[in-house]
Amino acid sequence: MRHKSFEEMPCAIAQTLDQVGEWWSLLIIRDALHGLTRFDEFQQSMGISPNSLTRRLNDLCDRGLLERRRYQERPPRDEYVLTARGRDLQPVIEALGAWGRKHVTRKKAAVRLRDDVTGAEVEPVLVDRRTGRRVDGKGFHYAATRVAHPVKKSRLPRA
Repeated sequence: MRHKSFEEMPCAIAQTLDQVGEWWSLLIIRDALHGLTRFDEFQQSMGISPNSLTRRLNDLCDRGLLERRRYQERPPRDEYVLTARGRDLQPVIEALGAWGRKHVTRKKAAVRLRDDVTGAEVEPVLVDRRTGRRVDGKGFHYAATRVAHPVKKSRLPRA
């Protein structure tokens, strides 16, 4: 069952959820970041039904997040590789994982991101690219643009 589309909503978060908000999609992206590429690998990793996985893979390919590549002709078999657009979701996936380890699984996780040089576990944080300051709610505020919903324009300062 498809949810209501958010594509008309003037919000980057809503429109992004329209692209990848279905939970299987984010888990497929997660597994692709972990190096999985083949249908059976995704299916085994997640326990997703073949029909659901086929729909999600097709959708992610149609949206330009994965690229389908043929690796065997007889029988025809494809692998699914992240595109640059799909790889750009890594910070989102890592942020969800960091939040989940802190608030849900209490630091338990099957896969951890590690630094190639030091081998240390990575602890992702969101920082402002220009200043390098951590974005954690302190010293920042939201501002409404001209396309913001009127209720937000009434509550937030103008951008």
